[in-house]
Amino acid sequence: MGSYDKQYLEIVEKIMNEGYKAENRTGVDTIKVPHVSMSFDLEEEFPILTTKKMGLRLLTEEMLWIYRDMSNDVTLLQEKNVHIWDEWMKEDGTIGTAYGWVVKEYDQINKLIHTLKTNPQDRRMMLNLYQLPHIEGGSLPPCAFLSMFDVTDGRLNCMLVQRSGDIPLGVPFNTSQYAILTYMLAQVTGLKPGRFTHIINNAHIYENQLEGMKEHLSRKGTDFPAPKLILNPDVKDFKDFKASDVTLIDYQHHPAIKMDVTV
Repeated sequence: MGSYDKQYLEIVEKIMNEGYKAENRTGVDTIKVPHVSMSFDLEEEFPILTTKKMGLRLLTEEMLWIYRDMSNDVTLLQEKNVHIWDEWMKEDGTIGTAYGWVVKEYDQINKLIHTLKTNPQDRRMMLNLYQLPHIEGGSLPPCAFLSMFDVTDGRLNCMLVQRSGDIPLGVPFNTSQYAILTYMLAQVTGLKPGRFTHIINNAHIYENQLEGMKEHLSRKGTDFPAPKLILNPDVKDFKDFKASDVTLIDYQHHPAIKMDVTV
């Protein structure tokens, strides 16, 4: 059995049982806990929830929009029927100086791939979306903002740091997205996927999501085996990856759970 559902639902239980009620900028209170983490061996399992259905295409398209396209143009996602960023779209159709814009501004993904190929023991390999000079120009400061990479014994390890984690909706997307990114980077640099660790500073559930999370918790212990992630082996250059190059084998899951996105 995979461990993602187990680790994830333990965090949900911790928030529901021990969480602190907090106000925030949205006007919808949260129940939160600080400093939670999950960790997985990507050679052993692909971390995706089976206790509810996850949209593999949607989360892959968003990740590629940020790192392959290095884009802030929300209309590019809308053309693919991906509406994750609609609520934050500015009048010019973008999210301003955020996410993919920052990746492109500092040529981050190309520099990372070059370093992985030429100096894999470098201790400065990271993608950092939280660039202070540009925070005010973006629609939303990045939540999952820092991914740091390490190569040990031919395995590519990734640590994702998230300043703010919407546990019901955002975090499951982010975990699977950055795991896919790690698989992709490993493939194009001749490495194997290694350990993936996800650290969340402020892990919270909005009050309008509590009923949905009670339903989710009722499925504890009924998870399915972790599916296997398969990438198109013909892709040798990161910029050539498409969402259709990512396939899950034997993905069994419970139904999706409808919950509100708090803006």
